Amino acid sequence: MNFDIEKKFGEIIVGIDEVGRGTLAGPVVAVAVYIKRSLWKNFLEKYPDIIKINDSKKISKKVREKLYKILIKIINFGIGAASVKEIEEKNILQASLIAMERAYSSLKIDADFVLVDGIYKPKIKAKVEAIKNGDNKSISIASASIIAKVVRDNLMKKLSYKYPNFFWHKNSGYGTKIHINKIKLLGITPHHRKSFKPIIKMIR
Repeated sequence: MNFDIEKKFGEIIVGIDEVGRGTLAGPVVAVAVYIKRSLWKNFLEKYPDIIKINDSKKISKKVREKLYKILIKIINFGIGAASVKEIEEKNILQASLIAMERAYSSLKIDADFVLVDGIYKPKIKAKVEAIKNGDNKSISIASASIIAKVVRDNLMKKLSYKYPNFFWHKNSGYGTKIHINKIKLLGITPHHRKSFKPIIKMIR
């Protein structure tokens, strides 16, 4: 993956992606990333594994976590999240956009252009381009997806200590068979999304 897309939009390009839209529990987390292209060659020489950067869903957990440890050392990034309460009050799409807006705000960089994964644009003070399957096309968005995935997985792992029966340390809140069966057996927690199927059917 390279900077071909970024080069079309300017010099200071920020990539944003979110993780957790489809889970049954936990917040949605977004990350905004700025990579200084002039330093990338040096980064590659020092950390050759960054050539493996891709959509976080397409790389193994081991590779993803290794890349995460490298990326947080060499790039600028900001993290944003929207809570379960916000997801329930606004809907998951609006909550995802809010998380993106917060991620960009926490980055504290004035971008020439912001590239976001998907087809919807967050409301931020910059020019924004929404790119369908952007995490497969833009190295900035792909890097954001990796950081967001690891950050959210670690958050769900911490929540799992308090609610061990739901195996969030393994399923990250997604609707696995075990997770759904545990909801049926034990009921929901404050971290479950009551408006999501199949939970909405189980609590009626």
